[in-house]
Amino acid sequence: MKPSALAVGALALGLGIAIPAPALAALPEPVRAMINAAIATGDEEKVRTVIDLARTTNPADAAELDAIESNYAVTLAALTEAESAAQQEAIRTAGLFGNWTGQGELGAFQSTGNADNVGITAGLGLVREGINWRHKLSGRADYQETEGVVTREQYLAAYEPNYKLSERLYAYGLAQYERDAFQGFAARYSASGGLGYDVLTGDRMTLSVKAGPAWRRTELVGGTSSSSFAGLAAADFDWRLAETISLTQDASALVQSGSSTFISDTGVVAKLSGKMSVRLSYTVEHDTAPPPGAVKTDTLSRVTLIYDF
Repeated sequence: MKPSALAVGALALGLGIAIPAPALAALPEPVRAMINAAIATGDEEKVRTVIDLARTTNPADAAELDAIESNYAVTLAALTEAESAAQQEAIRTAGLFGNWTGQGELGAFQSTGNADNVGITAGLGLVREGINWRHKLSGRADYQETEGVVTREQYLAAYEPNYKLSERLYAYGLAQYERDAFQGFAARYSASGGLGYDVLTGDRMTLSVKAGPAWRRTELVGGTSSSSFAGLAAADFDWRLAETISLTQDASALVQSGSSTFISDTGVVAKLSGKMSVRLSYTVEHDTAPPPGAVKTDTLSRVTLIYDF
């Protein structure tokens, strides 16, 4: 966790008063100003680089520069610990509607498979991070009419709670509702629970996988219904290729006797501003045994604007 700008200012002030005056007098003022300017950016790597350069150009002041770097490290650690403690306390005391973040999505799609058309798409994703719990809510709707006749109408809503068992391991639950008459089902309900693991947790690349038993009930457009137990496996991969470009890949498999479903969603996100992005995505959904009259594979290409909040 990087200290805030206010904390960085306090750090620079603390650095100035922590070194005895005689030692400070030896270091040229332009060099000290350069170091303080680096500290003010809040970029730890930049501070280290500037101090290393100062050692090269001012070898006689190496002892003082060592003291400045040591003082910087101690003060930075203290500020980081204090802000982390304050953040955790804020999470603990937050109300039911606190600590939620999310993004809204609106755009257009083109589909092939059980319906070949162009329409509008909208989505919403919410996440609440707690000390041990994480809650995810998501919803999506695709809709299109041609000459007053609905030619695509697909809805999805899901809730997924996670409980952190360790730094990377977590238990998950999942409840999901789907509706897609053009795939042949009026409603499809899924429930699952199991274990997940954060394989990659870097700043530029993350990968999370999960698996567990599942149950699914399908209500067909014709009025018949069926329920069965299944197994669920899923992966969520994000890769920040550049400061403004990211690649996303989500995949899931719900395997059951008679009819299994495999979904892959690949997307490229380009940041337009601080909170606005544009996303191009391609989704493939394959059902091994679809309802009568439906084809096995649907594809959906989306272009959407995303707003983070």
